[in-house]
Amino acid sequence: MDLIALVNQNDEVTGYASKMDVHVKGLLHRAFSIIIFNSKNQMLIHRRADEKYHSPGLWTNACCSHLPEGAVMGTSIYERLIHEMGINCPLEHSFTFHYTVEFDHGLIENEIDHVYFGFFEGTPNPNKDEVSEWKWVNIEELYVDIDKNPQHYTYWFKHIVKNYRHEIFSFCCK
Repeated sequence: MDLIALVNQNDEVTGYASKMDVHVKGLLHRAFSIIIFNSKNQMLIHRRADEKYHSPGLWTNACCSHLPEGAVMGTSIYERLIHEMGINCPLEHSFTFHYTVEFDHGLIENEIDHVYFGFFEGTPNPNKDEVSEWKWVNIEELYVDIDKNPQHYTYWFKHIVKNYRHEIFSFCCK
């Protein structure tokens, strides 16, 4: 059973629960999102595998997950990036935010999301259980497409892109 970190409003770990219980009950938990750029001012995005328990088939950032029981953020982010996308690169914490959203199928995300940025030049080797396809996209074109086709993207990725534009451009386009 995958147990993930429950947190209080101050993002302090208060216990652990199964991933499904967390999302059925809408329990506040810790998550992380990794956004990867290349030197061409492009962002790496992927389409979630159709078998994912929520948001299947939607485009999202390079990697996202929850803090597992017994793990620390500084290790988990790298392990998960390798697991999902088959890449490893330096990561830098950029910002943290809280969001809550109820999905059509009754699951609820109520998470404090720690967002990390990194640079990678190369070709990912994604895990087929996590990723159905991937691509590098021009950041400006991504903003346009998210506005035109919001239904193609995960909630948290749209939230990051729409609300943290300054942080994205400050990091990727130095």
